[in-house]
Amino acid sequence: MSTPAAGTGNTISGLLKLLRPKQWTKNLLLFAALLFSFEEIRTETILSTLLGFILFSLVAGCVYILNDYVDRDRDRQHPVKMFRPLASGQVNPAHALLFGILLLIFSLGTAFVMNPLFGVLCIVYFLLNVSYSFVLKHLVILDMMTIAAGFVLRAIAGGVLIHVPFTPWFLICTMLLSLFLAIGKRRNELTLLEGNTGSHRKVLDNYSITLLDQFNTIVTTATIISYSLFTFTSDRTIHLMWTIPLVIYGMFRYLYLIHMKNQGGSPDRVLFEDKPILITVVLYVISVVSIFAIFE
Repeated sequence: MSTPAAGTGNTISGLLKLLRPKQWTKNLLLFAALLFSFEEIRTETILSTLLGFILFSLVAGCVYILNDYVDRDRDRQHPVKMFRPLASGQVNPAHALLFGILLLIFSLGTAFVMNPLFGVLCIVYFLLNVSYSFVLKHLVILDMMTIAAGFVLRAIAGGVLIHVPFTPWFLICTMLLSLFLAIGKRRNELTLLEGNTGSHRKVLDNYSITLLDQFNTIVTTATIISYSLFTFTSDRTIHLMWTIPLVIYGMFRYLYLIHMKNQGGSPDRVLFEDKPILITVVLYVISVVSIFAIFE
């Protein structure tokens, strides 16, 4: 009697792993609109954003399920990916696909009931990520820009959920910062694979360390300038300018980790494993909330 129960528990555990909850930290960007709309922070807006975060994460999880379903045979040949639930046989492929379809229908349906525009954004996000998985990730430069577009959609969704307008400068900053992280990820992959790039990700054959460093120089400069302009022209308190040094330090610290420590392949891991960056993010959030509380 214990064997079926253990098998059922193992399958449930595998289905949860397919959703890759460790990747959900990316969707915390939905809270950015709430952070920069301090006067809108109420119980209902917090709950609305939290529910939106969960739904966005579930939609993203459906994309991961589809990816693992399609790549399961290839993943079995990979030394690390072979342990994924579908590649290892922990979860039946048909069950995983059915689970993903039902979860997607539930997530999108709930999103539309919650806010029709938010539901549309969830569909666009899903289609964008599916397009990335099958086509766009193989196209040089467009692969990184697609990743950035996904973060912009998250930022817009956060504003839609609490019915607040978003400034163009905020969206530009989001796009540039996302490009900054995507470029760092590609550079880390190139560094680790050392010439064996094609066997891992075909698009890496079109990049070089020098080219990516040039991209990062441009994007780093543009991000700092754009954020500085955002703090001055966002129709909020001018005292947001005091957060500029934190942004500069955070980006410089990340560049240090990329160039000197060969990190950057997983931005979410860097956020939680590098104490200086984690402290910087916490100080940034505290600073923004404090500035709005005192000067508005």
